[in-house]
Amino acid sequence: MAVRSDKMSKFHPSSDDFLMEEFPFYWVAKVNSCYSVEMEKTLKLLNMDISRWRVAVLLHVHDEMSISDIAEHAFAKLPTITKIVYRMRDEGLVSVNISESDGRVVIVSLTEKGEENIATVLETTQKLFKKAFKGFTEAQIKKTNLYLSRLFANLSDD
Repeated sequence: MAVRSDKMSKFHPSSDDFLMEEFPFYWVAKVNSCYSVEMEKTLKLLNMDISRWRVAVLLHVHDEMSISDIAEHAFAKLPTITKIVYRMRDEGLVSVNISESDGRVVIVSLTEKGEENIATVLETTQKLFKKAFKGFTEAQIKKTNLYLSRLFANLSDD
């Protein structure tokens, strides 16, 4: 059954007057896909992938995190992040230690090699970020973040 026509109906896929180009999630998916392709191409040149990039950037920003916190902030499943972290440990990019306050928690931090690696990666990917935000003002970026965070909050509400 189609949604009744009103000002908002063109944004509803079930509406008779739905316009794909007016559907925000169409653009979210399209931007995410393009971003992922460009990041993969850029990171491949540095022997890096998006999953390890996310972990490394989180650790660069936060110094150290538990594996579960990394999974939460990287929007990935705990077993997936655990595998990535241990692979990064084997590559000498991160150190993995048991929390002194809770023996059930694994704390991860970048090694010196990991810090050097992410510094190179951040320098290289900066070109992509500049390209993506070309022509945007600071206020426009903040507004975009506000709208996207609001969508996320709405979808996260139970």
